[in-house]
Amino acid sequence: MSDVRPDLPVDEHLPRIVEASRGGAVVVTAPPGSGKTTLIPAAVLDDLPDRGRLLLLQPRRLAARAVAGQIARLRGVRLGGEVGYVVRFDSRVGPETRLFVETTGVTLRRLDDDITLDGVSAVVLDEFHERSIEIDLVLGLLVRLRELRPGLRVVVMSATLDPGPVARLLGGCPVIDVPGRLFPVEIRYERSGQRDDLDALVRRRVTDALQATAGHVLVFLPGVGEIGRCERALAEVSRAGGHDLVPLFGDLPPERQDAALADTGRRRIVLATNVAETSLTIPGVTAVVDAGLVRRLAVDAATGLPRLELCPVSRASADQRAGRAGRTAAGICFRIWDEAGHHRREAADPPEVLRGDLAEPLLRLAALGEPIAADVAEPFAWLDPPPPEALARARDTLLRLGALDPAGRVTPLGRELARLPAHPRLARLLVAGAAAGVLREAAVAAALLSDRDPFRQAERSGGGPRDREIRRSRSDLVDRVLAIQALHAGASPEQLDPRPHPRAARGVFVAAEQLTRLVESPRAARAAEPDVALARALLTAFPDRLVRLRPGSRDRGTMVGGRGVRLDAASRVRDEPLFLALDVDDSGSEVRVRLASAVERSWLDDAPGNLQQGEEMLFAPARRQVEARRRTLWLDLVIDETPIAIGDAARAAALLAVEARRELHRWLPPADAAAGNLLARARWLASALPELGLPTLDDQTLGGMLESVCHGLRGLDEIPSADWWTPIVGVVGAERIAEIERLAPARIDVAGRSRPLLYETDHSAPARPPVLAVRIQELFGVRETPRVAGGRVRVLLHLLGPNMRPQQVTDDLASFWATTYPVVRKELRRRYPKHAWPDDPLA
Repeated sequence: MSDVRPDLPVDEHLPRIVEASRGGAVVVTAPPGSGKTTLIPAAVLDDLPDRGRLLLLQPRRLAARAVAGQIARLRGVRLGGEVGYVVRFDSRVGPETRLFVETTGVTLRRLDDDITLDGVSAVVLDEFHERSIEIDLVLGLLVRLRELRPGLRVVVMSATLDPGPVARLLGGCPVIDVPGRLFPVEIRYERSGQRDDLDALVRRRVTDALQATAGHVLVFLPGVGEIGRCERALAEVSRAGGHDLVPLFGDLPPERQDAALADTGRRRIVLATNVAETSLTIPGVTAVVDAGLVRRLAVDAATGLPRLELCPVSRASADQRAGRAGRTAAGICFRIWDEAGHHRREAADPPEVLRGDLAEPLLRLAALGEPIAADVAEPFAWLDPPPPEALARARDTLLRLGALDPAGRVTPLGRELARLPAHPRLARLLVAGAAAGVLREAAVAAALLSDRDPFRQAERSGGGPRDREIRRSRSDLVDRVLAIQALHAGASPEQLDPRPHPRAARGVFVAAEQLTRLVESPRAARAAEPDVALARALLTAFPDRLVRLRPGSRDRGTMVGGRGVRLDAASRVRDEPLFLALDVDDSGSEVRVRLASAVERSWLDDAPGNLQQGEEMLFAPARRQVEARRRTLWLDLVIDETPIAIGDAARAAALLAVEARRELHRWLPPADAAAGNLLARARWLASALPELGLPTLDDQTLGGMLESVCHGLRGLDEIPSADWWTPIVGVVGAERIAEIERLAPARIDVAGRSRPLLYETDHSAPARPPVLAVRIQELFGVRETPRVAGGRVRVLLHLLGPNMRPQQVTDDLASFWATTYPVVRKELRRRYPKHAWPDDPLA
């Protein structure tokens, strides 16, 4: 190596690291600014025999390009000669290139083409702590590859990684820790309860940072929208101080990325996303202003829909960001959150494999010959095994796209999709677009769905049709595709509706052109109606995003999977019976559809694998009855249905019984019915005299009777008046009915009159005596309390006045006459003087 800087902390550890790499694998931990990214790969490269090649993996395109340039300068070579880079749609390599700096996606495509990485002698995985799904996948594939090629060197590098699990996965390889020599960085927090807008806080802290230090100021923001707003907020500060104000994010065109990193001789205020958090070095930064937020892609477990979550950065990421201020001199970091809240943040960001969409990595594994089993018990060497439900969801997506066969093996279509640098859905859109004669339109649509939205950018910058009525469309995405193409053909942005941001739209078109060149599938002749052909191709790529509009609504519907959705106010699609939810926000109580595309019912007939017709019997809660319908379903979404007669009475009874068991006591026979009365007496007698051995007729037993009771019925309201007598007698036994009549009679004779008894049971308590409600006057002359159960149980007397309201409750009539009646008698004589109230009630 020539031009290696010996004053970087990693330099003195290079011999040990190179020696460890000769053993096959090594994990290196080193803080930001230690030189690991530029020095270690070059040192390993110089140690490779036979001029072997080395791959240096970077998580982001911007960092890959910048790192390649730094290494080339350190080695005194031309970029694209010995040292080069390969990122999506851009590369600087040549026949002499030995050190390839590339993104993980590029490496995965290398592995697709050659699983043995023939000619590659070493792979260095930098910034591994970011734990993208792709880098986890690469590591697992390298673990397998080393079984075939034990001489392949693998170096894993990170600033904040816990090295133990990685070292174990690599067979217990050595771990080398490089201490840092960062300059001290003072951390300042906001006071608790700060409520100012982010833009105002950033402006205030950037002003403080410019006064407190002499170097550049690096501002970390969660996204492009926040960068744009802070650019406007800081414009006057920048002009007044003569400073450069530059944005820095992954989707900037390469020339603007280079300009943001170039030294112009003036102080710079760099507004960056987390692309500037790790490998990317901006020389001369002495102050960091950290908003403490990041947007992370997550997948909703209930719907399987992706969503961008605005999350607090972890403590590890915050430390990485702060370290950017202490690389060349003592620095300062302003954190726009309070110190107490800092300690409540996650220690480190969760790996993407635990929260992301797994369709693309599973397709890559399948393309490499790994069958994706139905039980999704993946034997792959994941550092952190993905959640089983996420694996199952990804497998279902690939099956629906036709990328896997039912056995989980990759199909020819799946191999074609795996070769394209896009999510399987978007790759499927490209192939369908080629087959439909709208490949260029499909490529623009794929670029729009995978990159930043130039139309949302135009809205943020004040563009868009604000002063005229927005016309309604049948497809938000098709409208955007046509607008991008019109802009490329020379139309003025002001003429377009919707209106794109010109610079961002050009980036989308360039990406689309590159995708178009990569599609190898047969291309049909140009479609006669490109907008319709593109809309149909979208259905092929998003079959599980079909939505059926709810009756009576213009903007609410039900999506495949059963989740309710609502069209966002920004969507122009309205009143469409069927539409696709292409771009969604699942952060609230319902899914908001930002981009929708109408679907014709006839298009569904061209995908018989997703469309099913059949008769279905179900319970309709609104009408509380079982109904039969002839249904057409797209996957599990009901497209249309027609009522039909119920043909299977047994199944109808079973469905009705299931619903009735949810509130069993509501549907039992009423107490004044013969079956209800028998049920009450039998249950009471079984509880009062357990020695008789009568069936208890508990809820489980009664629930078991429901199917026979419900036979021939259609609704819950019919159940109480149905034939309960027969199944109750069947359980109790006809021969024991007489015993029940004798020991627990429905009526009892009192003073020559037959009176009804009320039996109540509570299985959680001893049996209560049956109740006899009778007027006091009718008991004159009766000395003892009537009894049941063969004389063993006295009934509970509810003694009523002339108004038929209880005056006393007792099971000891003799005691009532002797002690209580004289007191009650005085009150009754006062209130009812026309009635006879004898002094001696027994006379």
